[in-house]
Amino acid sequence: MNYLKSFIPWIAFAVVATQFDWRWSALTGLVLAAVLLAVARREGRKTATLIIELSALAFFALLTVVAFSFPASPLKTYTGALTDAWLALTAWGSILLRRPFTLGIAKTMTPPELWDNPGFKRVNLIITLVWAVSFTVTGLAGIALLHYAPHATAALIVLKVLGFAVPVAFTVRYPRIVRARAQKAA
Repeated sequence: MNYLKSFIPWIAFAVVATQFDWRWSALTGLVLAAVLLAVARREGRKTATLIIELSALAFFALLTVVAFSFPASPLKTYTGALTDAWLALTAWGSILLRRPFTLGIAKTMTPPELWDNPGFKRVNLIITLVWAVSFTVTGLAGIALLHYAPHATAALIVLKVLGFAVPVAFTVRYPRIVRARAQKAA
């Protein structure tokens, strides 16, 4: 569950956004992203393990500048959905660059002798695909909900929770399933 720390700025942003102005939620996300990145680098983590943290820093830096420069921007309404869209771009981009973001994280929890194993790489590609699809669906559905039913707060919360819980559950279960199949085949 080490990878969940990577999402702390995103989760804090969502929580703070429900209570405060979007400027403060953006700034909260930025500060937490910077702190997590600094701590991870101090611990010696390599860039490949910090894709989500780097993405968070870039997103929240950009959002903070926009939020404080244009506080009445229409983007304010869509920030929750934009976080998912940004994460979708991050996940799809990591796949296109042949460096699925989950691969770097998995390497921190897996013995080095497995890192070049095609099965290990395939499992992480599939896990990253699930995250990418989830972020894409959640982002698009969030934009649609905010546009057509902006006061459907319960639906937006359920969407956010499912958009995160489904890939988390898949990330936990899928490697176990693959290992069990491999053991049966051996």
